[in-house]
Amino acid sequence: MKQPPTAVLAFSGGLDTSWCAVWLRQERGFRVVTATVDTGGFTPAQVRAIAARSRECGAAKHYTIDGRRQVYDDFVGWIIRGNVLRGEVYPLCVAAERLVQAREAVRVARIEKAVAVCHGSTGAGNDQVRFATALAVLAPDLENLAPVRDLQLSREREAELLRAEGIGVQAKARTYSINDSLWGTTIGGGATHDSFAAPPEEAYTFTTAPERAPAAGREVTIGFERGLPVSLDGRRMSGIDVVLALNRLGSEHGFGRGIHLGDTILGIKGRIAFEAPAPLMLIRAHRELEKLVLTKWQQYWKRQAGEFYGQLLHEGLWLDPAARDLEALIGSSQHRVTGEARGRLRRGEFEVLGVRSPYTLMRPEVARYGEGAAAWTGRDAAGFTKIY
Repeated sequence: MKQPPTAVLAFSGGLDTSWCAVWLRQERGFRVVTATVDTGGFTPAQVRAIAARSRECGAAKHYTIDGRRQVYDDFVGWIIRGNVLRGEVYPLCVAAERLVQAREAVRVARIEKAVAVCHGSTGAGNDQVRFATALAVLAPDLENLAPVRDLQLSREREAELLRAEGIGVQAKARTYSINDSLWGTTIGGGATHDSFAAPPEEAYTFTTAPERAPAAGREVTIGFERGLPVSLDGRRMSGIDVVLALNRLGSEHGFGRGIHLGDTILGIKGRIAFEAPAPLMLIRAHRELEKLVLTKWQQYWKRQAGEFYGQLLHEGLWLDPAARDLEALIGSSQHRVTGEARGRLRRGEFEVLGVRSPYTLMRPEVARYGEGAAAWTGRDAAGFTKIY
């Protein structure tokens, strides 16, 4: 008997992708292979639960792929060095991982000799564009399926259809769409659709409410080499481990929550809540260290490059060669961004207290701001002021 064609489903085990697995089998007649790319948001228990969910939804095979190193090396490192904050608040938690998921889905599709790749993107979000763009570049021969978008199903309708198949649905899943990764958690749906409403406490997944955080707070010292984090409180560790440790510390002290309201790729306004303790701490600390070691014009042009790089990444255009050019500029600016940033966490806040570097451009032997200078005389300063 001839085997049905295979479709690879980028699978999170959530409401949308669970429904996609059932739809691919029943409506399209595919042999379904699910691929879960762990970008840092899953515990071992969750990884096992997702594999079990795949079987429950009727998948013939399931892959679990560790994508954390790809996310950090290809995206997170550049977001830190570029000080990328969308709308000046949001560290691109989701955009940092979608291309990795698309790449790995294509890799699995080649192994399984699949004819299609499916994802659970909706018709009003950014992810449909990110997946479609990546798949068009990486695997133009594969069919790109997005049934949640194409059939315009509500989350309530998806839940009903899954229950009809005997597949359980958590009540929370019907209200909020949660995406966890190494680089933060995003929370969509529910109160986020009302531009004047604040998400309720139960919408947040891992950060402590600021009013419940320890009153004493805690100091941290983050070490950087060439713009990348390499240590925490004097202890050398990998960049990924610094991110994980800062996420834990920040969440304990109620830091890292935010709301981003901005323009989507489609041109509509979108709003999400997010939890990103480590990204926000690292970007603030890194930016302050840069102020110490970069010249005025280095900082100016790097800000422009970082903002545009973030726009390319947000809009699914990371594969454009312009992104490599921007990485070259950003990377060049980081040669002397080495040193330490000292900060304090306290009840939902993170304040950078100080920075130091062997490449500091603060030179008291040359001049002390507001006090005096050894490199010029008062007459020199008067002449400068007169001409200025």
